[in-house]
Amino acid sequence: MATSTIVSSTSPELFASTPLFTRPTFLMCPPEWYGADYVLNPWMSAGRSGKPHTFSRDLAFAQWKGLHNVLRSVADVRLIHPEPGCPDMVFIGHAGLVHHGVAAVSSFTCTERQPEATYLRRWLAGHGFLLWETPRETAFEGEGDLSFDADGKRLWAAHGVRTCKSSHRHVADAWHLPVHSLHLTDPRFYHLDTCFTPLHDPAGDGGFLLYYPGAFDAASLALIEAAYPAGKRIAVSEADATRMACCALNLGHTVFTGDIGRELAARLFDAGFDVVQLELSEFIKGGGGAKSLTLRLSDLPVTHGAIHP
Repeated sequence: MATSTIVSSTSPELFASTPLFTRPTFLMCPPEWYGADYVLNPWMSAGRSGKPHTFSRDLAFAQWKGLHNVLRSVADVRLIHPEPGCPDMVFIGHAGLVHHGVAAVSSFTCTERQPEATYLRRWLAGHGFLLWETPRETAFEGEGDLSFDADGKRLWAAHGVRTCKSSHRHVADAWHLPVHSLHLTDPRFYHLDTCFTPLHDPAGDGGFLLYYPGAFDAASLALIEAAYPAGKRIAVSEADATRMACCALNLGHTVFTGDIGRELAARLFDAGFDVVQLELSEFIKGGGGAKSLTLRLSDLPVTHGAIHP
């Protein structure tokens, strides 16, 4: 019988009992209840009226199924049951962050999303993950707010729009990793995953970065430029950023994303990536893309190493 463990340190002995994945593995949540009568971010507002978008659940399910099917062709996909009263639970990537079998469960800012953490916590504990709890008063929203670099040796984190900076060090302590905090200044890019995604280098030389410079302040851009040489930075235009181009899911040499411009697709191809473009318009209305519709469970070497050019 699986048990839940709340950890305060992460020694190798603790990792020994956690799930072992030998293939890229992700968690997804079907959009059975997708659609909301509230506005939590600028994407959810239908123009100047300030009213929520009208969502097509049938179209959303068809688009979600498209991502699910293509992802299943290259990875294992686990499912968590969608729960009534949690219309945004389809964005399962916002509910936690996983590395080495340790899961940092989110402490959502918005009341409407807080119940999601309970359901994910239950699923993770039931599947053998060790839980790193975040205090309720410390806002943190999973892969939406933090991202490992391509090698899993450091964390990038965002604050300033919806999440507090104080959560960054607390979450990074789950893996004893350095963390770089970035300040988001544009409310449209309320999560890090909307404007910043590290990419595995198909040639095995460090990693690339897909990002929208307009989302960050000058100090944050200086940090980014110091960490990623010019040849490794793939800056996207505002037009592509507002198509959620940066909310891309990367497995090895493959990048799954929504509809993007030809120039960006060509730049990714020139960097060695195969680009799989999917129709995700219903989820952009909610403020998410391919990456936020999944939660990575496998370690990064497995996630990237099992797919070869």
